[in-house]
Amino acid sequence: MLRSVSLFLLTALAFQAQAKVDASQAARLGQDLTPLGGERAGNASGTIPAWTGGQATPPANYQPGMHHPDPFADDKLLYRVDSQNLAQYEQQLPVGLKTLLQQNPSFYLRVFPTRRSAAAPQRIYDATRFNALNAELISGGNGVQGAASGVPFPLPANGQEAIWNHVMRYRGDQISMVTNQAAVLSNGSYNLLKLERDIYFVYGRDGVAPQDLDNTLFHYKYKVVAPAKLAGSALVVQETLDQVLAIRKAWRFNRGERRVRRLPMLAYDTLQPDTNGMATADQVDSYNGAPDRYEWQLLGKREMLVPYNSYAVHQRGIPYADILQAKHINPELLRYELHRVWVVEADLRTGFSHPYGKRRFYLDEDSWQVLAVDLYDRSGNLIGLQEAHPISYYDVPMFGSTLETIYDLKGGRYFADGLDNNEKMYDFNARLSPRDFTPQALRREGN
Repeated sequence: MLRSVSLFLLTALAFQAQAKVDASQAARLGQDLTPLGGERAGNASGTIPAWTGGQATPPANYQPGMHHPDPFADDKLLYRVDSQNLAQYEQQLPVGLKTLLQQNPSFYLRVFPTRRSAAAPQRIYDATRFNALNAELISGGNGVQGAASGVPFPLPANGQEAIWNHVMRYRGDQISMVTNQAAVLSNGSYNLLKLERDIYFVYGRDGVAPQDLDNTLFHYKYKVVAPAKLAGSALVVQETLDQVLAIRKAWRFNRGERRVRRLPMLAYDTLQPDTNGMATADQVDSYNGAPDRYEWQLLGKREMLVPYNSYAVHQRGIPYADILQAKHINPELLRYELHRVWVVEADLRTGFSHPYGKRRFYLDEDSWQVLAVDLYDRSGNLIGLQEAHPISYYDVPMFGSTLETIYDLKGGRYFADGLDNNEKMYDFNARLSPRDFTPQALRREGN
């Protein structure tokens, strides 16, 4: 059973009918609350420490362009959770993670001391304070107005506000990267798909104001690099803020046809290509797009064992075959910690279609990054687990996933995205502009 909601949540619920919080509540940001709305204090038992600013500066051995060295490499393992001692920890586990452990004796959690490493630039903290007083949901909760750059609802009153915090959290101004993805079958076989990816964020940029957004969150583009039979295919997306008002625009360059086509739909339950049917469009980045197909509930906070500070699986030079094992990711490369998370439940609305009848999200209180998702079918049966394995990109600074997984708990398969161990490191200073994310630019990419 969920633990009692915090005093902070109870206060927020008292103002549920209002779209904004009053000045006295907003004043808590940076005081007893972190600048993004987490509880600054640790827990009573001392197993979760106080937030003291996060990992906002690089360690001494870091040089720009490196894969990020682990600032917590000297931490000692606290304990291990596996199928044998699962009962001792099951109240602190997402249901999907508990099931993954039950089904696979070869899988286990390595639990380390809790490091509240999430950090963001000061301007994001300042913008979040502004948003707390000005942001509000519109279009029945399917859009946000009055916010720019920071988290829109640091004191969330409902589930929609909480999930918008994830969708609109800070992820840098722009990113250029090369990553790999793989659909790992039950026998452990897979093929890698290598992608060059660029993202230009509109929301979150330095100096942007609400009136500058023009209903745009970001621009995204990828080009397939390998395998050779798919190389050259490319996609560009213009991500809208209110996708009920105006759906995201997407164009795809097909190498075989040598032409660019506008995609009629790339949202909701549309299957992502090259994922062996394991990933829907709205599962990218754990959740994205319009929330209108679901009813959202904010269930409160819990102390949970979740992926965190996943530097080991991020390090340069690890063969992908050492990461991608049959049934699950290599547990020796994963790190779990005890953190407070917001629990948000989404139930499919009557009359809408989606393979997931219910999803339960676990959102990090310090960053609003979704860390895990329990996935249920329309009959209420647990069928999947999503996890995001995050690190602090302390050179920005920002906190985000370095590896994302979607487990098919019924089929014994999983999908992994973000494998970057043998690629050049992310470039957060790439010289990108909106002109790089047009159908014309896509045609040039394909050629």
